[in-house]
Amino acid sequence: MYSHTTIGANDLARARVFYDAVLAPLGHEVRYADDMLVGWGAPGGPPQFLAARPFNGETPSVGNGAMIALLAPKRSLVDACHAAAMGQGGTDEGQPGLRPHYHKDYYGAYFRDLDGNKICIVCHQPE
Repeated sequence: MYSHTTIGANDLARARVFYDAVLAPLGHEVRYADDMLVGWGAPGGPPQFLAARPFNGETPSVGNGAMIALLAPKRSLVDACHAAAMGQGGTDEGQPGLRPHYHKDYYGAYFRDLDGNKICIVCHQPE
């Protein structure tokens, strides 16, 4: 259904360090980078998660109610990504844990990156 997701970043070098750490547990690596954007994806694949300077040259902003959820195949990877985000200066928006009000196996964690973008890392698999 999706080709890729893009978030705004004020400082691409800083965003790259942050997301290199956060996405590493999921096996994602930088697949493309230039002076306007950095894109991560699975090894050998296209970039699917991108941090970019807005093309209009204005300061990026976050949307009210907007969030991107990244899929983790195991719950331990949700924990690892959240810990990496906290270690890189992200802001906690919800510790890793079950969210049975979504469904019985929904295990997620929430954080904001250094530009205020809200990110969820989620596993839908049982332990």
